[in-house]
Amino acid sequence: METKWLEDFVSLAETRSFSRSAQLRHVTQPAFSRRIQALEAWTGIDLVDRSSYPTRLTPAGETFHAQALEILGALQSTRNMMRSHQAAGQDMVEFAVPHTLAFTFFPHWWMSLKGDLRARVGEVKSRLTALNVHDAVLRFTEGGCDLLIVYHHASQPLQLAPERYEMLSLGTETLAPYAKADADGQPMFQLPGPLGQRVPFLSYASGAYLARLVDVILKQTPRPTALDAIYETDMAEGLKAMALEGHGLAFLPVSSVRKELKARRLVPAAPSGSFELTMDVRLYRERPESARHTKPGVQALWDHLQGR
Repeated sequence: METKWLEDFVSLAETRSFSRSAQLRHVTQPAFSRRIQALEAWTGIDLVDRSSYPTRLTPAGETFHAQALEILGALQSTRNMMRSHQAAGQDMVEFAVPHTLAFTFFPHWWMSLKGDLRARVGEVKSRLTALNVHDAVLRFTEGGCDLLIVYHHASQPLQLAPERYEMLSLGTETLAPYAKADADGQPMFQLPGPLGQRVPFLSYASGAYLARLVDVILKQTPRPTALDAIYETDMAEGLKAMALEGHGLAFLPVSSVRKELKARRLVPAAPSGSFELTMDVRLYRERPESARHTKPGVQALWDHLQGR
């Protein structure tokens, strides 16, 4: 039994839609359906009436919905109680950050801010937890950290309620294809690629946030691109390592390849301005009027970024 199964079920009970709940829970619909099935296997009874549309709960499901809400409420209350005992740590700003941003964006950005924060509130410590996008958002919404830094694109928005969470834009990032340079300094693999030939492609795992953005890029191309997915992972650093070895081309955030581009170890694998997409880098926090605790360092950081 996993707590996230209860959260999935509560979401389904509210939306009455597997596809909508999968989107809100930041998972693929097949993965969401498997988790609901796992919950039904655990309870030993059907909770969802699959003979009707839109989706509705069985009588047992209605009963279980009320129990699930009570269980989740009790768990959250217990968590908040434990966190209220954490007198120490008020100088620790806790971040949840997707792996790519943790490697590339965060170190320089945080170092550039520490001096100002120190002048405002004294020494401020930080704790960063690197996760995939889904788990980073979940950690944030469950109260496991103070701040969330994520990529954002209009085609793949994060479903964070604006009445509960507020956002600041920290800049932009470009996602584009790169490949190892050959002896002449040209990309070993490039887009759109020769007609009739498949291009070795280093792909993000299905369901990864950047995988969905790569799909957006490819759907906007004027002609179909013959990509041969020979390797996949959900981490940009893993794709970069494979690209550096010459295995294929990969779509990578430009901040993650600056050193490799300067050294000509990687080069753009498409004409300038094509096969690329610009993302926002966003910072989220729980609105102070909703938050149980607001740390001085978090408020000082927010005020500084707003120019106050």
